[in-house]
Amino acid sequence: MNAQESQSTAELVRALSEQSSRLAQMEVELAKAELAEKGKKIGAGAGAFGAAGVVALYMGGALVATAILALSEAVDGWLAALIVSVVLGAIAAVLALTGKRNVEAGSPPVPERAIDTTKDDLATAKQRAREGRA
Repeated sequence: MNAQESQSTAELVRALSEQSSRLAQMEVELAKAELAEKGKKIGAGAGAFGAAGVVALYMGGALVATAILALSEAVDGWLAALIVSVVLGAIAAVLALTGKRNVEAGSPPVPERAIDTTKDDLATAKQRAREGRA
């Protein structure tokens, strides 16, 4: 008979509990390490997206300058800049109005249909409870 066979049930249960606890702790540590690694990668990716946004903003400025210079071949430079500015302003206004309409459609951020159906369910339950008492 070896040492494990001679252990009592209580000792085996205690050993199982300790090993399970240790395994759970190790799994949590592994999860933490994995999440830290993934967090670093996500952070680097977010930084790259931010840098791409800044470069895209500069590109947009260069395109506006290009449009002004191209239009200045047909009209005076100040008029070309004014025309491009008005066009950009009109685009911004349309985008702002579209965004405003979308925000208003989603406001208030309350699940109205769910509330309505819950009220209906409560009314039905109350009605059936009254019918059951009568």
